[in-house]
Amino acid sequence: MNYPIRLYILGIVLFGLIPHLGAQQDGAEALKNRGERLTLKIALIGPGDELYFWWGHIALVIEDEAVGKAGFYDYGIFSFENEHFFTNFAMGRLLYSCGVSPAERNYAIYSKTNRDITVYTLDIAPEKREELRQFAEKNTLPENRDYYYHHFKDNCATRIRDLIDFAVDGQFKERFGEAPGRYTLRQHVRRHTWFSPFMDWILNFLMGQVIDTPITVWQEMFLPSEIAARIQDFTYQDPSGQERALVKRIETLNKAQGRPPVLETPPRQWRRSLGVGLGIAVVLGIGIAQKKKRPKFYRVFSGVTQSLLGGFFGIAGSILFFMTFFTNHDYTYRNSNILYINPLLLAIVPLGICFAGTKIKKKRFFAEQLLKSLWTYVLFGCILSIVITLFPGFYQQNQVTQALVIPFALVLSFIPQWIERGLNMRSVMK
Repeated sequence: MNYPIRLYILGIVLFGLIPHLGAQQDGAEALKNRGERLTLKIALIGPGDELYFWWGHIALVIEDEAVGKAGFYDYGIFSFENEHFFTNFAMGRLLYSCGVSPAERNYAIYSKTNRDITVYTLDIAPEKREELRQFAEKNTLPENRDYYYHHFKDNCATRIRDLIDFAVDGQFKERFGEAPGRYTLRQHVRRHTWFSPFMDWILNFLMGQVIDTPITVWQEMFLPSEIAARIQDFTYQDPSGQERALVKRIETLNKAQGRPPVLETPPRQWRRSLGVGLGIAVVLGIGIAQKKKRPKFYRVFSGVTQSLLGGFFGIAGSILFFMTFFTNHDYTYRNSNILYINPLLLAIVPLGICFAGTKIKKKRFFAEQLLKSLWTYVLFGCILSIVITLFPGFYQQNQVTQALVIPFALVLSFIPQWIERGLNMRSVMK
């Protein structure tokens, strides 16, 4: 190819590229100009009254000075009125949505319901602000807004975490994606539930060993407060290569009054459970001591008490059995609590009533032996759940349940009867 032809082809190529490059520059300039009028903020909302608000909330706030409005981009929207809501919730298919509403209205609602409100103003390059606004707006469209909620992997907080990572071109995940976290998922949950003994126990009981593995800081940010803690001191390189602090201002809009604090370190709740278990065992022991002196009182007290215990743990075990084998609640899988607390314990309810109320000795004896058999099964199943943690692959932290169950299961099992027989045999041999 001769020289003039080459120049001609090069001219055509350049002629085609120049408008394209110009358009790119115009597009970047337009993004920057639109972004200049935007202010990006992260709104951290503290715990609320309802159980699903105990872990707090978080949202992206975008203020547009050109229109004088501030949008509250919320990834935690759900409604009890959704079709099949409770069925989907039970099956682990809870549908959440992203929506945008006036920020001031949300602030007023959260203030009225006595929740902390802390706002973090972000220092993001103008063009990135506009890109983030466009991305957030797309998330609110009907075809994009719905997603299946997961308590630890995909929730209102993880979505905001991912938006922050988008705003800093992946540097947020680069910093925290492999960094070791402070606690396990279970420990983080319990920092927020410690003040409610019943709900703390039941949630701890239902969650299996999948939440007892070490996690990263990135995974810890399933909690809104963990995101807030990480962005405060986070720095990144902007598109020009300049080091910038992500947060340039922190404002407290409301301070809740009289709420239980979120603990900095997870509590050792097994001591409380052990105290309750020992208390039940002592009460049962006192009742059993009346067996010879007041046989009718013993039968009624023992039978009714065992029926109540069987009903509670039988229902709890049935819920665990259902969640483990028939739902998408993967955090309940591989739960060794099911070895000794399961639907089988519901049989204790009629047996206890029979033992308390029947006047036929054979039926009463039969019911008593079956009750002792079931509690012996519970005791040894509980011990087994402790022993298996000595082997690789079993590491569930379920001491809270074990500490509660072992004391009274021991009292109600065959063990005291076997000990009594052994002592009698010794005295006879002497």
